[in-house]
Amino acid sequence: MPELPGARAAAVSTTHTQVALARRTLTPIGLWVFGSAASAPMVVLAGGIVATYATTKVTALALTFVLVAGVVALLTVGYTAMARQLGHPAVYYAILANGLGRGWGVAAGLVALVAYNAIQASLYGLFGATMAGQLGGTWWVWAGIALALVGLLGMRAIALSTLVLATVLAASLLVVGVFVLAGLGQPAGGEVSWDGFNASGLAVGGIGGAVALCVAAFMGVDAPASFAEEAVDRRSISQATIAAVVILGAVYALAAWAMGVAVGPETVAEVAADPAAGLPFVVLERVGGVWVALAELLLVFAILTSMLAFHSVVARYVFAMAREGVLPAGLARASGGTRVSAPRGGSLVQTAVAAVLVAAFTVARADPLVVMFTWLSTLGALGLLCLLLAASVATMAAKENVRGQRPGLWSWTLAPGLGLAGGVVVLAAMVGNVGSLLGAAPGSPLPFLLPVIILAAAVVGGVWARHLRRFRPDVYAGIGRGTPKTHAVPDAVNVSI
Repeated sequence: MPELPGARAAAVSTTHTQVALARRTLTPIGLWVFGSAASAPMVVLAGGIVATYATTKVTALALTFVLVAGVVALLTVGYTAMARQLGHPAVYYAILANGLGRGWGVAAGLVALVAYNAIQASLYGLFGATMAGQLGGTWWVWAGIALALVGLLGMRAIALSTLVLATVLAASLLVVGVFVLAGLGQPAGGEVSWDGFNASGLAVGGIGGAVALCVAAFMGVDAPASFAEEAVDRRSISQATIAAVVILGAVYALAAWAMGVAVGPETVAEVAADPAAGLPFVVLERVGGVWVALAELLLVFAILTSMLAFHSVVARYVFAMAREGVLPAGLARASGGTRVSAPRGGSLVQTAVAAVLVAAFTVARADPLVVMFTWLSTLGALGLLCLLLAASVATMAAKENVRGQRPGLWSWTLAPGLGLAGGVVVLAAMVGNVGSLLGAAPGSPLPFLLPVIILAAAVVGGVWARHLRRFRPDVYAGIGRGTPKTHAVPDAVNVSI
């Protein structure tokens, strides 16, 4: 998609750039919390790892997590290098706009909105089904309660959301740690098995599905970059994101290994496939029933905080794209002054989208877990993996004026290239196994609907960019360039003075 000849960021009307998110409100730890909480360790333990064992029968799941974490970490190196340089809340939109061209940026922005909204909305199905199973009632009523709570928190200042996420994340990591100790401390057969890290266990038929499910477990670790405008130190984006991948990769690998050790690598798939077996809670019972109760409670809160993290990212994408005029400008308008403590327009849009999706699946009488959660989360993971790959290409293609004065060979060329090579293999495994992941009948065309949705969103974005180029050249010229300059919008301390 060609650039507009002679177009420069300076051509952007100031009406699209004068509103800014509140700066210096998120510390490096806060950035890490958002990436880790979006991935939701308790959800991965109670849902992702159990489901992967049950559906793929891959015994070397711990090693699979390590390998996938390595690929995702490489992909995030270039992504965060560009994000740190640009400081734009709509990260994929800005990266592709500055690396490959403005049209590609708008296409990436729409794909990101589809992917993030899909993952966020899928969690309402999981939450509704979980609450209905524990306390009774109808799943969509519980989903509606969660909608109201997340929507309310999403419109408050980011500090409140960060505190909630950090509390639940810390407790979740504690429970996962206790689970690992319980599993390794009382191994099946009396001896710790290392089959979880045995490379020969990768040469099985279900490895493609296992890779795809492991990728889905890491979705959300890219969230810190969307808070670049609010970060105390923009340089911490890379550390927070890569630390989230590495730490969660280790946590998930240990948890998968401990589950295999606790039940036995030969029987873990069979036990995981039996809902009555109660994994992973049956392992926690070995160290006391209080840990089971805490884990069940934290699972509910972990789903909620994951929703909130993705909600916050979507709200910032809408805000940033509206600020540049690509989306309706009113969605970025500040209620007072020019600083925005929370992107309310984007928050309301995300809540409305989620409400429509919950209503649609309710009317269709679709199963909230088997259909809504599985299909939408797979759609979101597929979209975000495609965007990470595209971001690596954009990073390697970025010109010197984008890279800055001292670009590193590792961050801008080697890591993105290695990540792209590994990511293509992972994407092929994911697309090739999407049918089995969704439980579709052999030969069913339905699984191909997910890649078509991603492609359609990209095409619509490209068409809209061409429309802007022809009829609104001032907006087109500013695509991906609309972040206010450092002192264009005063900080709170300056306002009070």
